[in-house]
Amino acid sequence: MADTKQPAAPGSGADKPENAYTQWYEVKAGDTLWKIAKAHYGDGSLYPEIFKANQDVLTDPDKIKVGQRLRIP
Repeated sequence: MADTKQPAAPGSGADKPENAYTQWYEVKAGDTLWKIAKAHYGDGSLYPEIFKANQDVLTDPDKIKVGQRLRIP
């Protein structure tokens, strides 16, 4: 049987390998990577880890947009 799975759209973030520990977070109004890291890791200073995991969709850690889905490693 042929594989009918379509390739991920460029920049969708779906082209990065996943693991059992990857979580997703949808950016809400007022969010910053610092706040997201604080909520998920208990330490806002770990925000560069989230930025690194999402460099396919983020070019600047200070420019996240409401509705973006971010990978939380």
